[in-house]
Amino acid sequence: MILGAAAALCFPAFAQDNAQQAAAEAAAEFAAVQQQEDPAPKPNYWTWSSAFDLGLNQTALFSWAAGGFNNLNLAAGIDAKADYAKDLLSWNNRLQLQYGFFWSEDKSNVIQKSNDRIYLESKLAYKTSGTSKWNWTASYDFRSQFTDTWGKYVESESGSGIWKADNLKSTFLSPAYNNLAIGIEWKPADWFDVNIAPLTGSLTLCLDNRDNYTLRKAYGMPLISGEGESAVYGNMLFQFGASIKANAKFAINDAFIYETQIVLFTDYLNKPFKENRVNWDNKISWQIAKFFKIGLSTWLLYDPIVEIDGVLSKVQFKEFLAFNFTYTLGDK
Repeated sequence: MILGAAAALCFPAFAQDNAQQAAAEAAAEFAAVQQQEDPAPKPNYWTWSSAFDLGLNQTALFSWAAGGFNNLNLAAGIDAKADYAKDLLSWNNRLQLQYGFFWSEDKSNVIQKSNDRIYLESKLAYKTSGTSKWNWTASYDFRSQFTDTWGKYVESESGSGIWKADNLKSTFLSPAYNNLAIGIEWKPADWFDVNIAPLTGSLTLCLDNRDNYTLRKAYGMPLISGEGESAVYGNMLFQFGASIKANAKFAINDAFIYETQIVLFTDYLNKPFKENRVNWDNKISWQIAKFFKIGLSTWLLYDPIVEIDGVLSKVQFKEFLAFNFTYTLGDK
């Protein structure tokens, strides 16, 4: 009897242990199945964004005593970025496309440009160490435009007006600036960096051959053969030198952003450190509503070998103010 009573007391405890063990095994099997069904997501090393801008302005006048002309202005732009970062390696890419034109009643048979820009940047960087603010870099940038730019509008006898054909200022791939630079970058913060490239190759293309190679002469393309009117100009100019590129971006808040970039280039082969090429770009954007912003952009260019209106070494400057509808895709 004593043995039977002991067995009766032990059986519930034994059954409870078996139940707990079975539950634990079932839970382990369920967790294993979940891990097989839901594998860990693969790391994503890319971030990207694309901002699209569209601006439209129109003026219509009907018996307006103060005067003026009916006109229409349209401008569009794309600012696309694609960045890769893994361990000590990073690769940053940015493409900026802008084009704008306007029509005015006083020159009703022509469409005039207000903005025209192609700018591509690509930079491969490798940190000197995990906590370092210095990177080894190899970078490439490209600048050009889409369509013709004429310098002078003249009225014909009929009053229709034409662009003066012998005053072509620039066009697609004429000029086109290509720069390949190898150097080191100092990046103390996300909003500021300076890239110093003592080995920089610059190739300027000028592929247009209209009107007796006007653009090739204006942009200092090297003389191949001939003199005077019979001179023949090449369609590219190679320069080898050093460059410094500095970028800064300030954000007062999510709505107001200022970006600036300055690029200096000196040619080892022609008056190094005396005659330098300068590009200085500035961009201010103010997001006043979800899909609307005010943008101000300025560009300053100085190239000692470029001849403008018969004068060398002129400072070129352009400013563009727009009220835009804007839409952004991708990472903020």
